[in-house]
Amino acid sequence: MRFPIKWVVCLLLCVVGPAMASEAPSPGPEDVSSTDAFSDAEGLAESFTAGWLLDVERREVEAGTGEYSYTVRVGSGAYDVIILHRVVAESSPGRPRSGLKPVFLVHGDLWGFRGAFLPSLASTVVPRSKSFALYLARQGLDVWGIDLRWVHVPANTTDFSFMQNWNLETHVQDVRAGLFLASQVRRPGNLGGEPMPLLGWSRGAAIGYALLNAEAKLPANERRVSAFVPVDMALHELEDKSQKDAACDAYNTLSMLQLSGVYVERMGETVRALGVLARTEPSKSSEILLGGLTNREAALLAGSATFMLPPTIFDWYHFTGGTFSGMTPTGLTWTNENFLFEVMAQASPFQSRGEQVETLALWCGAPTLPYIDRLSHVKVPVLYVGAAGGMGRVGFTTLSELGTKGKDVSTLLVQHLADSDRVLDFGHSDLFLATDADQQVWPHIARWLASH
Repeated sequence: MRFPIKWVVCLLLCVVGPAMASEAPSPGPEDVSSTDAFSDAEGLAESFTAGWLLDVERREVEAGTGEYSYTVRVGSGAYDVIILHRVVAESSPGRPRSGLKPVFLVHGDLWGFRGAFLPSLASTVVPRSKSFALYLARQGLDVWGIDLRWVHVPANTTDFSFMQNWNLETHVQDVRAGLFLASQVRRPGNLGGEPMPLLGWSRGAAIGYALLNAEAKLPANERRVSAFVPVDMALHELEDKSQKDAACDAYNTLSMLQLSGVYVERMGETVRALGVLARTEPSKSSEILLGGLTNREAALLAGSATFMLPPTIFDWYHFTGGTFSGMTPTGLTWTNENFLFEVMAQASPFQSRGEQVETLALWCGAPTLPYIDRLSHVKVPVLYVGAAGGMGRVGFTTLSELGTKGKDVSTLLVQHLADSDRVLDFGHSDLFLATDADQQVWPHIARWLASH
């Protein structure tokens, strides 16, 4: 359901509140691109009328629950656009329930909000209820999230020069703006904004750590994050020498590509094609991953032996735990394989390379970047969630570098097999895709969020 732009402005000004309409000057692109892009409610209201809010949609997720999507311009470039999502119980269609505790979700690589946190809505093989965002909404949470800038770059794009300066800092700025926008929609007229818990999965957790690091430099009343759930990610210099060496090699390779003008990562194209072909022509020989594999086997390999796709940093890392006959994948252990294929087909084709290069730089230990230098000053409650077959325990080290200590630090490591078998264990994406993730993973997160 789409609304014309003139009604979008009216709708959001009504939602955000007449108190926000002001005499403030219209923000220019340079203002919207800064960390404090929406640092005051008056500027936010003015940004709506100046055309920064491009569209609003509502769709029914299930009876009594709606998803709202706010398309927001955050800069002057054609693709300087983020989409905020809200999944929330409604008192009636189009009227979100008030007074619910919020949480803000940040996706990682490949998938945007819907692919990461609402994938079952596009599925024909699993119930609609098998999505993390909907699960949280059913538990009484007001669930917000974001599509980072690269998520909706069109598949026919050929010039990626606009991605040249997109990096972790870019996404930190956008998430911080998203947090403030969410707080203003929830509590119109609250000029200071409402801090809320942040959950980041994978690269989204790296963005979360960098955001907390930046907020540690701000007065308490200007911080947007009240609690943090990093899911299966690390953002520190790696301790294992072989892993660090691999990270340094990958950093050198990708940074040279970036310097040569290659600003885009195209793995999403490959993952998307693998998923589509696994569903439509499963028995046909794969032309994407060679070696005598069928399309189905190629997609299974990408899911259950992800470490075989470059760059290889962790020689056990995989999205979904699988089974093998020799080196040939035969199935998945915890996730419905057809659901995995559907989710793979939801991947965004392109992603900015900057955040990947910077993450590798931090894993390598050089060069020094301003994303983790004040983690010891971060003291919000934290729940680390890891998968033994994903980043797992590697993420514990970043956790230990926070200023948060004692009872304010909790961990959940999902492990079913011995350490020696972690190449087959519960994987990075199993945390959200596994058939019983809503029993063995999500309740722990929901309970923690309810008390933080």
